[in-house]
Amino acid sequence: MRTSQNAILRARRKRFAGMVEEAVRSLHPSVQAALRNVAITVEDSPSEEADHVGLYEGVPQSERESGSALLPDRIVIYRMPMEESAVSVADLREQIRITVLHEIGHHFGLDEEQLDAIGLA
Repeated sequence: MRTSQNAILRARRKRFAGMVEEAVRSLHPSVQAALRNVAITVEDSPSEEADHVGLYEGVPQSERESGSALLPDRIVIYRMPMEESAVSVADLREQIRITVLHEIGHHFGLDEEQLDAIGLA
């Protein structure tokens, strides 16, 4: 029984990661090119004190000095909070798309107010 539960969880994780990849592949090629130094990963859930579905870690493009060497930025998409709130597979795909775009917006230097203004809050 335990093995089958593990297999189901692995399949759910793989399906979710595929939806994240699909959202990234749907971006304009110039946006994809600008994300070459950004690792986009999936984790089950944020730390207990956090209540978000995505996280951007890094130095936004708007704050970088030219020629400075930095570690790759990272975008984390959290699976469990999205799966728990989604009412359908289509809704889950849309939540993933919006979250990916939201975190990419942070990568380009947009703050929460700016993201809200363009419908990505």
